Amino acid sequence: MDRIEIHGLRVMTVVGVLSHEREAAQPLQLDLVLHVDLADASESDDLSDTANYGSVSEVVANTVRESKDLLLERVAGRVCEALLDFDRVEAVDVTVTKLRPPIPEDVKASSVTLHRIRPRQGAPTRQSHRAIVALGSNLGDREDYLRYAVGQLSPLVAESQVFETDPIGGPGGQGPYLNMVVAFDTTLDPFALVRRLQRIEAEAGRQRIVHWGARTLDLDLVFYDDATINSPELTVPHPRYAERRFVLAPLTEVAPERVPTDWETALPPDGVHPRGPLSDL
Repeated sequence: MDRIEIHGLRVMTVVGVLSHEREAAQPLQLDLVLHVDLADASESDDLSDTANYGSVSEVVANTVRESKDLLLERVAGRVCEALLDFDRVEAVDVTVTKLRPPIPEDVKASSVTLHRIRPRQGAPTRQSHRAIVALGSNLGDREDYLRYAVGQLSPLVAESQVFETDPIGGPGGQGPYLNMVVAFDTTLDPFALVRRLQRIEAEAGRQRIVHWGARTLDLDLVFYDDATINSPELTVPHPRYAERRFVLAPLTEVAPERVPTDWETALPPDGVHPRGPLSDL
């Protein structure tokens, strides 16, 4: 098939797993090959008969700037997804190069190349899973932190209203929490999803210094389909969700079938007050 090639597109973005890589943007170079049938454009001289490489470059640059992923593989995956949304593009080759790799050797650059083909109609898709996550915040602009998290987890299947909750456990002097629960579908496996949640927390300034201390954003995976997982890295369902009124109250609005019927009388009151929908705060 014919090809459109874009070489040396440089974009500044946050990428990497090391702490200093999460603090400042660094340059990535992108080299793109779009497999396109250019027969019409070669005769018509009409821009609508091809993939406009100016628009392609702009979309790719914006995708990379907004990604803030840990791995080059995920950045490249996002770019592939964006490129295959363009009409006439049937396949893509995307190379993402880290120009300043944090490697203690004499390495000029490191890169990842992905090849992706437009899915055919009727082709099998990646399996989707239903995840239910509890959100909380009691530092800074609590509403904005919740909105940020909801935006990162969208599109949502369901979301509760926001509840204001007195802090329970941990050091004294903490301010009240805002809590809510959301349900959404994801193709990530549960361990990858937890890493994604931790990355969202980090992007919101979460610092894990004091156990059960105040935090800008707290995201807990409560359910993942009907899976039961017991490992050093992850326990699902969340082991303490049925003991927490500030989880159960919003959970009744998102997945009431997962809430014990006697929770309101079985648990002591803990100062959980409904505040209304997040959009109204």
